[in-house]
Amino acid sequence: MSGPAAGKADAATTTDVVCLGESMVTFLPSQPGRLADVPSFGRGIGGAESNVACALAAAGHRAAWVGRVGADGFGDHLVETIASYGVDTSAVRRDPVRPTGIYFRTATDRGTDTHEVAYYRAGSAASAMSPDNVPYEDLLAGRVLHLSGITAALSADCLALLRDLTAARPGRPLVSFDVNHRPHLWRGGDANASVLLELARRCDLVFVGEDEAEEAWGIVGAEAIRAALPEPAVVVVKRGSAGATVFSGLRPGPRSSNAGGAENATGPRSSNAGGAENATGAGSSGAGGAGNATGAGSSGAGGAESADTVTLVPALRVDVVAAVGAGDAFAAGFLSATLRGLPVRDRVRHGHLMAAAVLTVPGDLTDPPARDHADRLAALDDDAWGRLRLGPGWTAADRAPEEVRTP
Repeated sequence: MSGPAAGKADAATTTDVVCLGESMVTFLPSQPGRLADVPSFGRGIGGAESNVACALAAAGHRAAWVGRVGADGFGDHLVETIASYGVDTSAVRRDPVRPTGIYFRTATDRGTDTHEVAYYRAGSAASAMSPDNVPYEDLLAGRVLHLSGITAALSADCLALLRDLTAARPGRPLVSFDVNHRPHLWRGGDANASVLLELARRCDLVFVGEDEAEEAWGIVGAEAIRAALPEPAVVVVKRGSAGATVFSGLRPGPRSSNAGGAENATGPRSSNAGGAENATGAGSSGAGGAGNATGAGSSGAGGAESADTVTLVPALRVDVVAAVGAGDAFAAGFLSATLRGLPVRDRVRHGHLMAAAVLTVPGDLTDPPARDHADRLAALDDDAWGRLRLGPGWTAADRAPEEVRTP
């Protein structure tokens, strides 16, 4: 990848992505059914940001997770398990008073009426994170800082922390933000949902589901979402089984004030005039590329119209085992390909592949496919991509044709 790493001269020791947020011990049901009827649970870990860090580390990147856990056995389990994926946990703080959060969930899809989650996170160690007690030198040390809207909902101090981290500042790394709207965490209704929009507009790369944008903001459709988020250089709209739409272009938003080459974390930058799309890696869509269109985007800061490259990438067909953790895995796959300077189409395809790996196992985390394996699948032409169907065990297959199954 061309260009210096964001804010660092020594690429060999630079952290690729720093993820900040709450991780909890999760208890997974031994069988389907209501929580009231499940006889026993297995222990795992869960947390949007730590999931992303684990997936990136497992994919070969230098990832760090920054959080706050209790000085208890659950906190020990979290830190040890996340570190076992190769994630740097040296900046995690232990709270001597507040506990580590835990939660129980059913085996059903989060999007169904039968899905149940019981959180025990009120007053948790992570909810006490604030601008005064997190290590900024570690948070800002990576090429990318990955955040999510979940953290903003934990407490007023956590919201203050996210507002501070998304503020424009010299040397700020590229800031990635997954909206992750969780209505049960918010108590203020529309006012709090608007906070997520405020935070997203201050970031450089935004992931948002079409469904959550409608639920949180009343905004319908990918184009309308982009219009509501004019500042970020890249907006990834996740559209469920329809795939994803990516809006990318050089915009006069938050990133324009960054120092230290943060823009280079998103891919190779063209030295040619007029090559603005390459500052965010929005160049060629690759062989057999997904649909690309360039048009006038929503006006950014100062009201200037900016051209967007719009890339539409279909989703994969997946034999789903458990529909949890897929959004985090998608973000990790997209970020991984972004760090490698791959074209936008392939970034989305790597997101789909990483999500498929998680969807075909029971928990939130799994080993991703080997890089050369994922690269072969991401390089398929559109027809072959459309025929691809992935089921349990696909990541262990040796060659791409072994995963292709037609109904």
